[in-house]
Amino acid sequence: MPTHIAVIGAGAFGGWTALHLLRAGHRVTLIDAWGPGHSRSSSGDETRVVRCGYGPNTVYTQLTARAIKLWRENEQRWRLKLFHNNGVLWFSTVRNEAWDKAALEALREHQLPFESLRPEEAARRFPQINWDGVLTAVLEQEAGFVLARRACQAVFEGFLAENGTYRQAQVEPGTITSGRMGPLRLNDGSTLAADQYVFAAGPWLPGLFPNVLGRALTPTRQDVFYFGTPAGDSRFNESNFPAWIDNSATRYYGIPGNQWRGFKVADDTPGPAFDPSAGERVASPDALAAARAYLARRFPGLAQAPLSESRVCQYEMSADGHLIAARHPEASNAFVLGGGSGHGFKFSPALGEQAARWVLGESAPPREFSLERYKNGPAGVGERK
Repeated sequence: MPTHIAVIGAGAFGGWTALHLLRAGHRVTLIDAWGPGHSRSSSGDETRVVRCGYGPNTVYTQLTARAIKLWRENEQRWRLKLFHNNGVLWFSTVRNEAWDKAALEALREHQLPFESLRPEEAARRFPQINWDGVLTAVLEQEAGFVLARRACQAVFEGFLAENGTYRQAQVEPGTITSGRMGPLRLNDGSTLAADQYVFAAGPWLPGLFPNVLGRALTPTRQDVFYFGTPAGDSRFNESNFPAWIDNSATRYYGIPGNQWRGFKVADDTPGPAFDPSAGERVASPDALAAARAYLARRFPGLAQAPLSESRVCQYEMSADGHLIAARHPEASNAFVLGGGSGHGFKFSPALGEQAARWVLGESAPPREFSLERYKNGPAGVGERK
């Protein structure tokens, strides 16, 4: 018999999970306080990198490989372009041979094409970059970027078109009695009862479950900048330049194009703790100065580029950078899905597909996603994702 499942959070994780549960034949109610891809969410902003190299963390390579197929399948279904396959170039001024070797082995295993480039060869292919000091470079050919905010809206529109139900409301978890969670309490004074509850509320998860997730997740402030490219200069368009990640000691990444909004540049280092509801989203002058200095050093053609736009986003950082996907330890009918940690959006279609099975009890999440790893307190902070 179909069950009624409430999914709290209409971002990348919640939206895709709700859609896959709906396609599995269940009645699904999706709830969000502000709407899909809203400006406070971790799933908002214009774009996200879709890369497959994950070092020894092959579970993420597998998820991303599946996600790319699902992005393309659903693009055809919706007749909407979301995934841009312009490649991802990752490079570094430091050697991490074990990580690189594991990443390339995983790409081969999943038949994801790539090129290992010598710095001199990379300089010929991509003269937009100053390659001084770079030791290693890899171009993932199957990778690229996805339109983030638009993708959240597309999933939402698809969910509604397939007869899903949506409510805009702030949620409080129901009372837990005898190992089960009762009806949700909504801010309009009503309640919502379901057979299962999936909490995919991103940076709001620690506030919903402080005793369970308070030490496991930390929302962090992340400044993102869009720089204007020279008039008529197509060198930094997505058709001529890939998304990129600098895996050096200070880890910057960027995306060209962004629907003509400019050249996106951001520091991937987790920032200070941030309140996702009340935090002021005004870019830090220090972060802007650091981004400008990086841009001038690594992309000299953009040394004088004006700032076109800026955003303050957030990661919901788990202590070790891994996702969290687990049943609530005190409620068998409540499932928690989060911990994107700045790298989860890319595989959200595949994660939602798997999460639907986990929620229904058809399979179990990987051990590294378990809440068991926090029994003795968080560990492994700063693991390279």
